[in-house]
Amino acid sequence: FSAAGVWPLLAFLADGAGGAARGELADAVGMSADESAAAARELLGAMARMRGLDSALGLWTGRTLELRERWEAGLPPEAHGVLTGDAAVDKRALDAWAAKRTGGLIEEMPVQVTEDTEMVLATALALRTRWLSPFWDRPLWPGAGPWRDRELAGLYRSTELLDRIGVADTPDGHVTELKVLGDNAVDVHLLLGEERMTPGQVLGAGVDILARRRAVVPGHRLPYGEVGPGLRVERVRSTAPHPPVLDVTTVAFRMRAEHDLLELHRLFGLTTAATPAGRGHFPGVSDSPMVVGAARQSAMAEFTAVGFRAAAVTAIAAIGAGIPQLRWVTTRARAAFDRPFGFLAVHRHSRLVLASGWVTDPTEYPENPGYDEDDEDF
Repeated sequence: FSAAGVWPLLAFLADGAGGAARGELADAVGMSADESAAAARELLGAMARMRGLDSALGLWTGRTLELRERWEAGLPPEAHGVLTGDAAVDKRALDAWAAKRTGGLIEEMPVQVTEDTEMVLATALALRTRWLSPFWDRPLWPGAGPWRDRELAGLYRSTELLDRIGVADTPDGHVTELKVLGDNAVDVHLLLGEERMTPGQVLGAGVDILARRRAVVPGHRLPYGEVGPGLRVERVRSTAPHPPVLDVTTVAFRMRAEHDLLELHRLFGLTTAATPAGRGHFPGVSDSPMVVGAARQSAMAEFTAVGFRAAAVTAIAAIGAGIPQLRWVTTRARAAFDRPFGFLAVHRHSRLVLASGWVTDPTEYPENPGYDEDDEDF
């Protein structure tokens, strides 16, 4: 799911809404409707400047729909297109826009247009990053949990940077956070909570960490023992003096999701906006009465040994000789994300969450592993 794809749409709608719909949309975006359009333009501008992220806003209206000049002027000038009234023709045009703006990662607009459609407002996001340090890939057989005895596409990495891992203590339980850094200031934070925690609690904790509402104890300050979900810190023997090491095990994943925002109409401030009304709910958009008929998002994410990519369209990864002399002691932290976990794709400098998700069905290990030509896409 991408909240960054939904929020600007709700903000622009709030600016043009009236009555109860205006208040509900303002509550959903978290600010006055009078300020929401300017904030949406600011967010879109900030995303346009982020390396590794392509973003766009699109607006299509029926030929006879006249928009209010003030509301239309608040949108990017290149965003406006026209609906022909031919559903098949309009679908091809909107699908082509979605595919072009996401580099083919999302091939269709998530809403269907009909002869009665007067307006479509949409965002598209496409995100790509390559890891600063890639993973090694080899099979993983989890010994416990929901993925037990499955042969998964495991990803492994070791680093001397223990601050990449940390543990947060939240009211719902402890959460282990691993930061996987990309080469363009886009990072992915993997989040493993206690087994009793829900996805919402784990991802919510991740957002609180980004907002600095929850402190994280970094790896180099953690005590020995089972210090967090999936994380153990221990003293190990070494053949030579060696700095502390963090070993990471996780899984590759590919996922797609479709979201009907109207199923959670109260959360998105669309309760009144989607209710039939003779005068409509958007007097600031047009004199023609309109209500929200559909609000959906299509999203995808892929995590591999070399990098991460995500997209969303919203409308509305040597054997020594002899016996070693184990005379030295060092610290080794071992982290294993081998059961369902969450992730946040984050712009490093602004801490804006561009995509988030919950991994329940990781990628199976291929029968003939090797170089994947798709890696060139990252």
